[in-house]
Amino acid sequence: MSKYLVTRKSPNAVPIHLVAGEAGLKAWQKSQPKAVANWIQASQFKASAGEHCLIPSPKGTVSRVLVGISKHPDPWFLSKLPAALPKGRYHVETKLEPELADRAALSWLLGTYRFERYKKKEHSFSELVCPSNANAKRVEVLAASIALGRDLINIPAEDLGPAELAASAREVAAEFGASFKEIVGDALLKEGFPCVHAVGRASTRAPRLVEFTWGHESDPKVTLVGKGVCFDSGGLDIKPADAMKLMKKDMGGAATVLTIARAAMAFGLRVRLKVIIAAVENSISGNAFRPLDVLRTRKGLTVEIGNTDAEGRLILADALSLADTDKPDLLVDIATLTGAARVALGTSLPALFSSSDEVADQLLATGSAVDDPMWRMPLFKPYRKLLDSKVADLNNISNGPYAGAITAALFLQEFVSKGVPWLHIDTMAYNLDSAPGRPMGGEVFAARALIALLEQRYPAKGT
Repeated sequence: MSKYLVTRKSPNAVPIHLVAGEAGLKAWQKSQPKAVANWIQASQFKASAGEHCLIPSPKGTVSRVLVGISKHPDPWFLSKLPAALPKGRYHVETKLEPELADRAALSWLLGTYRFERYKKKEHSFSELVCPSNANAKRVEVLAASIALGRDLINIPAEDLGPAELAASAREVAAEFGASFKEIVGDALLKEGFPCVHAVGRASTRAPRLVEFTWGHESDPKVTLVGKGVCFDSGGLDIKPADAMKLMKKDMGGAATVLTIARAAMAFGLRVRLKVIIAAVENSISGNAFRPLDVLRTRKGLTVEIGNTDAEGRLILADALSLADTDKPDLLVDIATLTGAARVALGTSLPALFSSSDEVADQLLATGSAVDDPMWRMPLFKPYRKLLDSKVADLNNISNGPYAGAITAALFLQEFVSKGVPWLHIDTMAYNLDSAPGRPMGGEVFAARALIALLEQRYPAKGT
């Protein structure tokens, strides 16, 4: 268990009472002494969602905590408390249904997440006794997997290049006995990944293709593909300084994929899981790929380079071609792919594209259920002509300024067979400001939704 989520209820654990708005507060106060009601009134506590009130004891210590909640508490409804409450041990006195008990425990753990790799002084937090009907193991797995993904995104590119990202994938694979394979540098050309090689060859840190496989061969095949651009300068079409500042997060798709994979393996889901990550650094040197170069992809299609800053779709083209050879039952790619998706949907709502209405609807439903939303956007076929090239099979950018997220998805669709259920998620992978349980920095948007989808479709034995 996490040091901030404990199983043993100690006599001195301070009770937390959950109250839903002023009506819930009034109902709770009926069983309390008048002095408590007077204190609450003096504190101007209204039991609004996220608000809390400390009730003192006659000795001047905290005797209990009131927490306002909404009718349907979100996954962060206790996330403020680990840092806000006086240091100590607490337990939720209010009886909770299993799902809400899980949310309470997870929200507490998410509230203890901080990226402190480069800090001399680390935060400390209060402890929560895990609610008795919560699935403590599942909560721990989710929290640890989310922390892994966030940490990877937050690490600066100086310390997380393609080799280090591959090493992290290797560690996740080794934890669950998955078979691991890594193709590095010029070997990418021999093994048929020319676009991964072209995008990453200008860096002093060699590009690589990472693949690991877990589960029984007879189980349904699920393949997760992650964009792992550890830093994106934009290449010869160099980004301006402001646009380059956050480009350590351009491997956020790979980090999100590792979050999902770790949870799926820890839960023992009945899948034949394959993870593919193309890990590169898009740099500038004498051998950088150029505008109007023509690259041959793993699939054999040729691509004219309209812009070297549209590199993510190039490495994903090779990775998706590899994934497609197995004809998986479900193929998912996750990428920090386009600024256009952020313009359309903002930074906290990933764009979802899919070749399967059934799977897309199911993912949107699970995302809604776990408060990890996405917004579906169309694979609008008439826009495919915007990727036409006069010298190659297609261009890596459209010939105009419009529908950038859609044309990027249409580009990727060229490398997925029509019969394969495919989900493409275009994500920000970063919180631009802080909220309880969601500090500024790396974020694995869509991970909880996809984990829930996999649990629903491929439940572990005995569940």
